[in-house]
Amino acid sequence: MRKREKEQLDNFIPLFAEAHDAVLQGLKKGDIEPVLQLLSDCQSCAISMGTMIEEFEGEGHPTVSLLEEYCEYVYGLYQKLICMSEQTNDEKDSVDYNQCQKDFTDYILRLKESLAKYIKIKKEVVFCPYNSSMWDSLESVYLAAKEDVNTDVYVVPIPYYDKDSEGNFKTMHYEGDKFPKDVTITHYNDYNFESRHPDVIFIHNPYDGSNYVTSVHPFFYSKNLKQYTDNLVYIPYFVLNEINPDNVAGVENFVTVPAVIHAHTVIVQSEAMRQAYINVMVREAGEKTRFYWEKKILGLGSPKFDKAFIARSKKVEVPEDWESVINKSDGTRKKIIFYNTSVVALLTHREKMVGKIKRTIETFRENKDEVALIWRPHPLLRATIEAMRKELLEEFDRIVDAYIDEGWGIYDTTPNLDLAMHLADAYYGDLSSVVQLCEEIGIPVMIQNPEV
Repeated sequence: MRKREKEQLDNFIPLFAEAHDAVLQGLKKGDIEPVLQLLSDCQSCAISMGTMIEEFEGEGHPTVSLLEEYCEYVYGLYQKLICMSEQTNDEKDSVDYNQCQKDFTDYILRLKESLAKYIKIKKEVVFCPYNSSMWDSLESVYLAAKEDVNTDVYVVPIPYYDKDSEGNFKTMHYEGDKFPKDVTITHYNDYNFESRHPDVIFIHNPYDGSNYVTSVHPFFYSKNLKQYTDNLVYIPYFVLNEINPDNVAGVENFVTVPAVIHAHTVIVQSEAMRQAYINVMVREAGEKTRFYWEKKILGLGSPKFDKAFIARSKKVEVPEDWESVINKSDGTRKKIIFYNTSVVALLTHREKMVGKIKRTIETFRENKDEVALIWRPHPLLRATIEAMRKELLEEFDRIVDAYIDEGWGIYDTTPNLDLAMHLADAYYGDLSSVVQLCEEIGIPVMIQNPEV
């Protein structure tokens, strides 16, 4: 339970004590009506406490059991007073004032002890990924938070929409079923951001509504989410080639995005990239804002690097249909090329890039006995073509369908990069964040040129 909820529970104790004193005074005076109302209020408070505890601590909590016992006691006293009010003076029972005072004192002490013993203050941290293939940009942070016994962690995948060429929302996607099996998922309809107000929310989508191809649900825009937490943390889903912080040409579009503006904290891949972000934002907002950006933007590294190192070193289970592609007839393994095609390259080079992809696949087909190709296009590549380069869609689909049908290569649509990164002997393809990952873990890189 978080600090503020624990404080709310602790604040109930003096309210109970005050109500009990008033009940005892009423019993002394024989003034039954206000006493009945006070007992009813005490029971309502106890129920509210129990509901709050169960919401944050789960069912079967010892303090809830104590509150249930207290409610039964109060209800019994209430019923006895009702019966007394209906009796004549000759037959009227009485309440043992001293015993009642002792019972009230006992419950207050036991409740204080139970709150102190069984309810520990924890942080509540929520991760809000939208595309499961980008989970690697948050995963190592999630694993660290999960190991902290003083932190409650929730993964709440959020829905996102494709956009048409006019910017209208089309198909909604929800990928909560595509995350690793060891990640416990909470559906976004089952987590109330307003009432729970988590201590930290992590996001990796920077665009709010400004992306031309997709948009997360507007509720999860950074400008909205920041009101439901004390610390909205943005970690980019990508990594960039390192640059000189004094020459920020080429990174401005990655920096001047809504999440950088609205988040309380921004974490980027390196100290040099932090300085680049700061320089871009100071140029946009003025030199007087430098201290603000220096405090807000941290160069702590990218979880994508952590994930890449783990993927390269750990043993992975290779699908059976992949084995038939990557192994030669004598059982030895072919050289494996990780072929990556990006959104930016296709938007920039259009028909030339589609032609380049086609020629590349033809080249690898001719060498399929010695080299295995793992083609992994950007997860949003087809959606981008459909929204922004519709004239290329038919030819792109034809290339993909033929490649899949022929079966000599692998078309990688798995939720993350693990398999491709683990198996690859070399990288070939477009400039993208994947290039930076490959360089970090020692995979040789060659960038394709659509002009060649």
